[in-house]
Amino acid sequence: MNEKNASFPGEESGDISLRDLVTPLFRRQRILAVTFLSVLGAVILVAVLVGPIFTSRMTVLVNRERLDPLMTPESTTQLITTSTPITEEEINSEVELLSSRDVLEKVVIANGLDLPGKGWSLGSVLHPNQSKEDRIARAVKNLAKAIKIEAVTKTNLIQVRYSSSDPQLAYGVLRSLGEFYTQKHVAVHRPAGSYEFFAGETQRYHDALQQAEANLRDLENRNQIAAPDAQETNLALQVTTSVGLMHLAEQSLAADDERMRNDRKQMGETPQRSPTAQTSAAADKLLDQLNNTLLSAQTKRTELLMKYDPRYPLVQDIDEEIAQTKAAISDAEKTRYITESTDRDPTFEALREDHARTRADRAAQAATLAATKRSITSMEAQLVDLDQQSIARQDLQREVKADEQSYLTYLAKREQERMSDALDTTRIANVAIAVPPAIPVLPAFGWPVIVLAGIGVAMVVSIGSAYAAEYLDSSFQTPAQLTDGLGIPVVVAFPKRTA
Repeated sequence: MNEKNASFPGEESGDISLRDLVTPLFRRQRILAVTFLSVLGAVILVAVLVGPIFTSRMTVLVNRERLDPLMTPESTTQLITTSTPITEEEINSEVELLSSRDVLEKVVIANGLDLPGKGWSLGSVLHPNQSKEDRIARAVKNLAKAIKIEAVTKTNLIQVRYSSSDPQLAYGVLRSLGEFYTQKHVAVHRPAGSYEFFAGETQRYHDALQQAEANLRDLENRNQIAAPDAQETNLALQVTTSVGLMHLAEQSLAADDERMRNDRKQMGETPQRSPTAQTSAAADKLLDQLNNTLLSAQTKRTELLMKYDPRYPLVQDIDEEIAQTKAAISDAEKTRYITESTDRDPTFEALREDHARTRADRAAQAATLAATKRSITSMEAQLVDLDQQSIARQDLQREVKADEQSYLTYLAKREQERMSDALDTTRIANVAIAVPPAIPVLPAFGWPVIVLAGIGVAMVVSIGSAYAAEYLDSSFQTPAQLTDGLGIPVVVAFPKRTA
């Protein structure tokens, strides 16, 4: 009975009965019992050494409660709608963000998972001289395996689980993961530095607007003109009016010249004076004066003859004067005086006054014409200057308007980005930690569960060991095996007995 039987017990009948299955177990009771107790003891020992396992859970909700503004310098109006459902691709994207290397690396550093443990460990033996980067990389790899991330079917929820023998560590890992994942989500879905960009552009256009306004004020102060367009319109109207007045003055000058020529012609034909009265009378007054003179001379001769001789010079002079007076009296008696009164001719005077008045009016009209021409020339020059100033002012106004529009646009965009940053600060995003992690109090598996699991594992391993030992045993265990193996009929079979 030394030849190995390659067939399973009871194989000769072609059908395996329950007895055939149980018989090897009874035959290998010792192996079965030893294996069962060893595996059960090993499981309990491992559970004691490892300690209780605590599992912390966190649930992430993916939604559309927030719509970030478009990254564009133009004014935009975005319509927010929540009717579009969350797609499976979006949820899978968030799952990948949760398990991304940089997020896990931050979690490892924040919770000290990369620090070497105290005492003996298998990792320190296998990798005695590893650097900090190596420890972080291995910790990230182990953490990626330990964290269980799965999307809940037919929901917008993502379930995250992490188990550890330290409940504080399990809670800390998920809490750090939620914080860094939220930051990662915001950084991925919003461009970095957008607020600083729009703030810088807002300040730049604010400075440009102030400079353009200052240039406009300097132009107005330099030219002392507040509204050149309005003044240009008023001045053009004044130029038109002045041109009309100039033509009127020219017409008046022509009329005055013709009037003066007509007045001079009529004055040449009209006498300046005309007689008004004529009287004739004798020279009575002259005779009276001559007689008085003669009487006075004769009286004076008489007085001189009383004192002097008639040949005395004074007496002779008086005699000569008396003779002349008598001669004058004789001539006066023969003379008659005609008195004629004349006066200025009224027609001539009217012509002369009209000529003088017309001449004065002409001088005034000539002065007005010259002043009007100078005024028109000056106003035309002012119009040209005002037109240039108006063009310069319009350019500055367009610049001010353009800078103001750009400033208001970038100010609105800056406020949008500021609100987005404020929402980021307050963790208002399209993902939210629906169920935050908590410090687990009860272990994931209690001792009854561990013992039952150990019993189950021990039973499976012990039964497998018994069947393996039965299969590997080359001895014959039953008469049928002997008959089938050797082809010799068995007359008597004695069971093996222990002494």
